[in-house]
Amino acid sequence: MMRVWILPLLLVLGGAAVATGEFLAGNPGTAAVSLAAFWALAGVNSPLIFPSSTGAREAQRGSAVDGRPVVYWRPGCKYCIRLRIRLGRSARELHWVDIWRDPEGAAAVRAANDGNETVPTVVVAGRPHTNPDPAWVREQLSRSA
Repeated sequence: MMRVWILPLLLVLGGAAVATGEFLAGNPGTAAVSLAAFWALAGVNSPLIFPSSTGAREAQRGSAVDGRPVVYWRPGCKYCIRLRIRLGRSARELHWVDIWRDPEGAAAVRAANDGNETVPTVVVAGRPHTNPDPAWVREQLSRSA
């Protein structure tokens, strides 16, 4: 679990170091902007921004029962972050699988993407869709309700 906090922690510490250097160099405005940018990057890469991940097997079972899509993602992926942010609160209704933490999830993504671990891969009714439009994913979610 600690591993998921390493990148956000490094971004916060790195931002503090850059901002301190800028401030000491007499650039308080640049320091503030740098610090805000690093904190924003840390925020979108933190485990707080994504709903808790489940294993691929559990997500597939859950999807079979409730019809909600399964999203295969990985930390740091800008397309995954875009999907998560654009889905807003409805993202919590999806089944999320972190392919870096779940080998079965990574294998499912490779099988759907010609051997590549391209994410986000969203599986709806057993059919994978690579990097789909967030509005389309939201529509699929409303259909499963």
